[in-house]
Amino acid sequence: MSPRHWQAGFLMMMVSVALTGCGQEIEPPNPADFNGLPLYQGQAPYSSAFNEDKYSSLMPQTIESHEKVIIVDPKIYAWGAYEDSRLVKAGIASAGAPRCPDKPGSCRTQVGTFHIGRMGDQDCISHTYPIGKGGSLMPFCMFFNKGQSLHGTPDQMMVEDNISHGCVHMRIPDAEWVRYNFAESGTKVVILPY
Repeated sequence: MSPRHWQAGFLMMMVSVALTGCGQEIEPPNPADFNGLPLYQGQAPYSSAFNEDKYSSLMPQTIESHEKVIIVDPKIYAWGAYEDSRLVKAGIASAGAPRCPDKPGSCRTQVGTFHIGRMGDQDCISHTYPIGKGGSLMPFCMFFNKGQSLHGTPDQMMVEDNISHGCVHMRIPDAEWVRYNFAESGTKVVILPY
């Protein structure tokens, strides 16, 4: 099922709650409030709790490179996009966990310098997770190291902690921006040590 179908399902659920209520009148959500962003199964509308300025202030403002570079710093849970040596945009990021409960060994994101290869759209999914089934949503995926990618994650699942199976989680609007306004095949991705 496409993300647009999830959005419609979410809105129908909200309208249902509004009509049946909990003994009180609730205003149905206005689809314009979502600014055209897709919603995913069970996702609440996008949060403004993730202040881009906070993450921009944590990342270096300039680097010694004139090519496009995406830097992920798992120690401070942030990513930054750089062009012509200057920080263009930044946001919250969650890298791989030290251990995952559903697989042996480390789930850490590989540290080093990589380049983006294959990229997907809002319907990108994992062929590995959940283990044995696949199908986890990875909207706006940008693969940089075998099965590891930068991709969107619903806001309510974004935390300042490294909890993934190895991918770098970003807010869905951030992943969409990087995918369509910054990244291209070959864009450098640097995962800093953690």
